[in-house]
Amino acid sequence: MEDQTTQTPHHTPHTSHAYKHGLSPTVKHFLAGLAVSAIFIVGFFFGGIADRIFVIKPLDYITNRNGAGNSNGSFSSRLGSLIDQKGGSGLSVADVAEVASESVVTVAIKTNQPVYKNMGFGGLFGFQVPQVDRVEQIQRDIGSGFVVSEEGLIVTNKHVVSDDRAEYLVIDSADIEHKVEKIYRDPTNDLAILKVVDLKAPALKLGDSDAIRVGESVIAIGTALGEFRHTVTTGVVSGLGRGIEATDGFSGVESIDDVIQTDAAINPGNSGGPLLGDNGQVIGVNVAVSAQGENVGFALPINVIKASLANFNETGQFDRPFLGVRYALISEQAALMNEVPQGAYIQEIVAGSPAEAGGLEVGDIITKFAGQNLKETTLAELINKQKIGSKVEVELWRSSEKMTVQIQMKASE
Repeated sequence: MEDQTTQTPHHTPHTSHAYKHGLSPTVKHFLAGLAVSAIFIVGFFFGGIADRIFVIKPLDYITNRNGAGNSNGSFSSRLGSLIDQKGGSGLSVADVAEVASESVVTVAIKTNQPVYKNMGFGGLFGFQVPQVDRVEQIQRDIGSGFVVSEEGLIVTNKHVVSDDRAEYLVIDSADIEHKVEKIYRDPTNDLAILKVVDLKAPALKLGDSDAIRVGESVIAIGTALGEFRHTVTTGVVSGLGRGIEATDGFSGVESIDDVIQTDAAINPGNSGGPLLGDNGQVIGVNVAVSAQGENVGFALPINVIKASLANFNETGQFDRPFLGVRYALISEQAALMNEVPQGAYIQEIVAGSPAEAGGLEVGDIITKFAGQNLKETTLAELINKQKIGSKVEVELWRSSEKMTVQIQMKASE
């Protein structure tokens, strides 16, 4: 017997009778879509208003954005959490300044200053020799610094703490003074590390100065003019790899190379403070202002500082090789104009240095160091990579001729 499909007889009712007591499916779908759209629109505007006016972020409770963990276990500051939460983007200047200031300190110096008696007139020719009445201890703010280790290590500039006989203090963001227990001065860079007693502050995260570009936004924090603590200024990266003569406003003019140029206001007293990228990470250490112009400040690249810190953490001191030359960088444009190669022009050689022992002379232009062209990197960076006792091949240009010499690196004294 063949299978048969039985069909139930039916008929199509008239439309006016089928939907007499309800809406058609098309109308129902339209109204449902309209309701969903309305919910999204209301949610969007409510979320924006709540965020801006009431600081309520509904999405935070849905996506748990506030619970983002810190991927860097050694970095537990509020700024680190903020960077992790926002992925290093979308941070405002106020965001960065507020939390980074916890890790920025003021460096102060204590000195003894004589106070003389008011002698008036009299004596030989109507004048008297001034006599010291008493000695007063004077304290003043002279620089800035920032925390790089929660064990109480602070980075600042060497010239800020250059007086071996002076007593230095660190003042934290709560205006609490801390005694500087020990100072480690880097012999080759304008860098010093301070060991501070009983300082409890989070370490700032160090970025990558090789990755920054001209035009990127930067934030400088420090004690402006040695008076206004935790001053925040902003600007952009104006140039990279600069070699200039500059001053910190308190000491004399110095020559520094391979620095970051910025138009963020760096005033006397800012020296040693951090230069932060817009992602909240330290990209440089503020070091000086131009001796010739305004709105021109400079910072040491943080990668140079990181190399020094790594060496310090391994040995407990700045035991690093040095070449023993003072030099000026010859740019590509200057090289073309003067028909000389691009490189490091030697201006001075330290007596007894590896450079003198290796036969370098004032007027030489170093074009290659340890096999690397100075068009691609800096001499300071290449020196920092060498080991004490290692022999380095140096290619140079002297009196229109190329030469190669061998130099044995030794520790700076």
